[in-house]
Amino acid sequence: MNTNEAKPDFAVPPGFRPDEAKLAAVASRIENEGIRYLLSTYVDVHGAPKAKVNPAAALKKMAYGSELFTVGAMEGMGLVGPQEDECAAVPDLDTMIVCPWDKRYAYFFGDLYYHGEPYPNDSRQILKRQMDRARSAGLTFNLGVEPEFYVFRIDPETGARRGLATHRYRGICPAYDVHQALGAMDFLEPYSQYLQELGWGLYSFDQEGGHSQFEFDCDYSDALTMSDRLVFMRLMAKQVAESIGCIASFLPKPFAGDFRSGCHFNMSLMDNATGQNAFAPEPGGNPFIEKYGIPLSKTAYHFAAGLLKHAAALTAVTSPTYNSYQGFIAQGEMLDVSWAPVLIAYGRNNRSAVLRMPLNRYCLENRAPDMSVNPYLAAAFHLAAGLEGIEQELDPGEPLNANLYQMNKRQIRQSGIEFLPATLCHAIEAFDADELAGEVFGEMKDIYIRQKTSEWERDFYTIHDDQLDRMLTFL
Repeated sequence: MNTNEAKPDFAVPPGFRPDEAKLAAVASRIENEGIRYLLSTYVDVHGAPKAKVNPAAALKKMAYGSELFTVGAMEGMGLVGPQEDECAAVPDLDTMIVCPWDKRYAYFFGDLYYHGEPYPNDSRQILKRQMDRARSAGLTFNLGVEPEFYVFRIDPETGARRGLATHRYRGICPAYDVHQALGAMDFLEPYSQYLQELGWGLYSFDQEGGHSQFEFDCDYSDALTMSDRLVFMRLMAKQVAESIGCIASFLPKPFAGDFRSGCHFNMSLMDNATGQNAFAPEPGGNPFIEKYGIPLSKTAYHFAAGLLKHAAALTAVTSPTYNSYQGFIAQGEMLDVSWAPVLIAYGRNNRSAVLRMPLNRYCLENRAPDMSVNPYLAAAFHLAAGLEGIEQELDPGEPLNANLYQMNKRQIRQSGIEFLPATLCHAIEAFDADELAGEVFGEMKDIYIRQKTSEWERDFYTIHDDQLDRMLTFL
């Protein structure tokens, strides 16, 4: 040990030390940009960011793990009990973002450490383990997301909600309506400007299928970076909405007669040796293209087969709330089809199947994830399932390219197609029975099952006022 090495004047937990040159560069930027406050964040089981607020002068202490958290005080994090030790939240110095809506704050994505080692139940660490597994196979998991959410104005006197546009769209579906989008620019303009300022490759935003529902599409990235960005995008949407007296809602299905808020996962693998998309078809084609007619590589077909094999268990993570499954209905109270995925199948550009192979890019799109998703957990399980499909050279079977909404349940079952879990309870059962989930999540699997079972029971066994109104004197 170099006894002349400068030591910080605070306890340094074992197991990690920051890069001093990188730390100095970050400190210089913080000073030059006049940043006052720092957030070294991690997420809870729901994917909501957590942190203490530190003054800028505390950067070095933060980087050495000074900020301790009793994670057992939060839902679904483990270490429950007053006797448990704390976790240190260590900022990833490469991830600093100056918050566009208030430049007093610098935001870091961070990792939890427990007794000087990565905390195994930290969502970001769970994804990192699977990313390392892919890297050892010479691959990088890339991810693009399609975040949809509602934004409402709130009447300060009555609390009534209404959309951003002055007049509600009166047709069947307001998707892409220019008048509705222009009427919502109080929110859309600052939010889109902030996304562009962040440099995340925003290339479109629009009025979506729901009334006062919007979607923002940015460039894809590696799955860890994209998961970080989605967490930040939700936080930023809340901040911007509140600044104009509105709320942004990430509830997957807020209204029975309107569209769910999806967050489709668009996935591909990069070959690290060549930098090329491993889902692009090989020169000369492959047997799967000849058999199934969709121009993707063998690797992509194997990956898809892995996702289909674990689709029911995956849904417990991609669609993690009771309300998520109220959106898994082909029509319900809507005037038209909901375009929600309800069947475990794949097809060429087929939006009625859970897994879609788009025509304009070499990727696989899972349409089940919604805006309540913890992206780290969902990305980790997707990657593990896809890698298993590659390792076992699984065959996804015949694609279904027809409109599956036009088939009745008997026809669907006769075709051998399985339904996605109908409720959170069914999804939890599938997750519990899936051995791969245990390999991916470790101890977190049982923690997650307990958390989601509790949520299911809380919502299922509650007697709601509208139920009483309908049923109290029914017989």
